[in-house]
Amino acid sequence: MKLIIANRAYSSWSLRGWLAAKLSGLPFSCTLVPMDTPEWDSGAAKGEIPSGKVPVLWDGGEPVWDSMAIVMWLADKGGHDRFWPRDLHARKLAYAMSAEMHAGFLGLRSGCPMNLKLRFPDFAASPDVLADAARIDSLWDEARTRFGEDLDEPYLFGHFSAADVMYAPVVYRFAHYGLPLSDRSRTYLEAMLAHPWMQEWQAEARAETWPLARYLVEGGIPA
Repeated sequence: MKLIIANRAYSSWSLRGWLAAKLSGLPFSCTLVPMDTPEWDSGAAKGEIPSGKVPVLWDGGEPVWDSMAIVMWLADKGGHDRFWPRDLHARKLAYAMSAEMHAGFLGLRSGCPMNLKLRFPDFAASPDVLADAARIDSLWDEARTRFGEDLDEPYLFGHFSAADVMYAPVVYRFAHYGLPLSDRSRTYLEAMLAHPWMQEWQAEARAETWPLARYLVEGGIPA
């Protein structure tokens, strides 16, 4: 399998696709096409990126695009128990949480662009950002309280799952913009930041040399 991603520092959807590929346990290669470059435009034009967006997973000569579709396909290939909780009540919540993340939280997305090179210690969150942050906090708290708290691993449903994949970029946003969180959600955030895959992604993101002006927010300092 071949996964095509964009800049690790800025592309939240790329992170989701990459984490899903890691979670599958299946071998894959990874190709990065920097955004806002001639290479990016030509890659999309040649059909490497059929939708013009990343991530794209090529498997058996055929593309699967969109991070949620990639999660679904890799769960089919690698085993649904790798991606989703076994308990059906937990799985129901994990499905709903992942779908809500995929389709919503536009205030947070627009107000807090993912930028793993900078932190924003004096960030003034808008009401829309704070509303989205509160909703995410409540979802994390519900998952941990109902299904994760009594298990050995510290993620939303115990073991690292597709729900953690879908919320991973939000973890970085909360950390880099200093958004408010409850104590239980803060513990989850710290566990996610310490995950070796998250640390690998962030280290590579900080080493990138392609600055994108459209992802800069006033008041940022080096992360």
